Formats: sequence, structure tokens, C-alpha cells
Amino acid sequence: MSRVPALAALMLLAACDSPPPSATGDSLPEVTDQTWEAEVAKSPLPVLVDFHATWCGPCKVLAPVVEEIARERKGALKVVKVDVDAASATAARFEVRSVPTLIVFRDGKEVRRRVGAGPKAAVVKELHD
Repeated sequence: MSRVPALAALMLLAACDSPPPSATGDSLPEVTDQTWEAEVAKSPLPVLVDFHATWCGPCKVLAPVVEEIARERKGALKVVKVDVDAASATAARFEVRSVPTLIVFRDGKEVRRRVGAGPKAAVVKELHD
């Protein structure tokens, strides 16, 4: 089986300006500088935060992976997104210098971090506690 069509699809996806459609049609909640405390710092669940940018090709490729993790871990893990351009104070606070960056927070404190896109298995392995 040729991987060329799949690779071409990923390259097209990375090059387009709109985010990929969600597999469920749902979108992950977007957290802002103003909602950070309530949504992440005070969450009773661990929180996976996807720091992304609308112009970032690898972020668009990673988005379906993050959404799949959110579906699979629903009730055990809260998953949210932070647009680094719109929430620049939050991105700076956590020293997010590259996107995509995934950070897991527990009780408002960072416990794991991954920078860059990758296959789901690699992402889950690196972020697993």
C-alpha cells in the first residue's frame, strides 16, 4: 500500500488556512488569558493544554490527534486549546516558544510537556503519567 496519498493529504492539510474538520464535529474549548484560572488552574481533573496557532501547519496536523485523546479520556482528562497569538500572556507565562506545544497540568502545575506534532502513539507515550 502506497503512503504517497496519505502524505500528500497531510501536506495539503498543513498548507491550508482553515483548521481540519473534527472527527466528531465538536471543537475543543478555547482557553484565554482571562479564563485560564477557572478552566485550567482550578480544574479538578488533569488538563491537557494544546498551545497552537491558526497559521501553524503542524498544529493543524496534530489537532485530530488531540481531539481523539480528548474523546478517549473524557471524564478522566480535560483537554483544551490555547491560541498563542490570542492568549500571549499565558503562552509567555509557560514559556511556550514553539507550536504545537502540549502541556499536562495537574492542580494548576505543569507535570508533562511535549513540543511538536507526531503520531498519536508517540504523543500519548510522552504525555502519559
